[in-house]
Amino acid sequence: MKSDRLLSILLLLQTRGRIPARELAERLEVSVRTIYRDVEALSTSGVPVYAERGRHGGIELLAGFRTDVTGLTADESRALFILAAQGAHAALGLDAALGSALRKVMAALPAPHRPAAEVTSRRILVDATRWKGGPQPAVDLDVLQDAVFSDRRLRLRYRHSGEQEPRMYTVDPYGLVSKAGVWYLVADRRGKPQLFRADRVRAATVLDDAVRRRPGVELADAWEVVRRQVEERPGGIDVTVRVRRDRLDLFLRLMATSLVSLPEGDGDWATARLSLGVVGEARQLLQFSDRVEVVSPPEVREELARAAASVTALYRRPGRGSEETVRPAGSL
Repeated sequence: MKSDRLLSILLLLQTRGRIPARELAERLEVSVRTIYRDVEALSTSGVPVYAERGRHGGIELLAGFRTDVTGLTADESRALFILAAQGAHAALGLDAALGSALRKVMAALPAPHRPAAEVTSRRILVDATRWKGGPQPAVDLDVLQDAVFSDRRLRLRYRHSGEQEPRMYTVDPYGLVSKAGVWYLVADRRGKPQLFRADRVRAATVLDDAVRRRPGVELADAWEVVRRQVEERPGGIDVTVRVRRDRLDLFLRLMATSLVSLPEGDGDWATARLSLGVVGEARQLLQFSDRVEVVSPPEVREELARAAASVTALYRRPGRGSEETVRPAGSL
């Protein structure tokens, strides 16, 4: 609707300052001619807006002009009160600020929309953490935040998974990402994007040097690259398994990151394909007992057979404390 578009233009100009007409047209998915007509409509309604043509031109509000009009619709009001990842605010030390901001937004909402927004805040809850995720190590994001917001380079003492000793890195941070309750630092190292899990940072120092990000690359761009690297990392072994129907839901939930194809087949068993990095990763399938069987390749079957035999031998031995202590007669 034109009224929504006019309000969007007004709020964008108030937030960003001068914006090229072509950029406004792209963001609002209209033509540049339509943008100029909208600017004329705003000016006619009393908004001090003007356009400057030329290479460095754009559309801009008169300096000092502000409006308190929110223009929020009912759906927009409800959307503001569905906050996906409340834990993120706590980790960043912004819990109190979030509560204060929501109270101010509630006061600024059009009166007809306030009841719906309040009900939404009490009826919708988003918990971004996974089921049975286990206790999470404490994460100190203060230094990482300082580097991100001050646009400074970072020196990290970082321990990689599977390594005992940490390594030293100098990185150029783009920002912080919270994914499924886990915080990550996205940064360039030697001009290439890399992911650093925040709870593996053993020490961090903000350097005096200004950050050296690649031109035109934002956090979302760098995150997309590293996300794809993680999700599309080729597995070394293609494993075919049979899964009992009564354990299929649990199998899909626990093996989601390794799943190549969804299970197929009728009857009591379904067939699925997994992609594993090394043969030893297949040992995690033993948690399903006899409800999951590896069909191929043979080396994975042999690995599970050895693991199962080792477990059987362990539990056939008497456990510690299970043997009765024989005391000499008359001893106390």
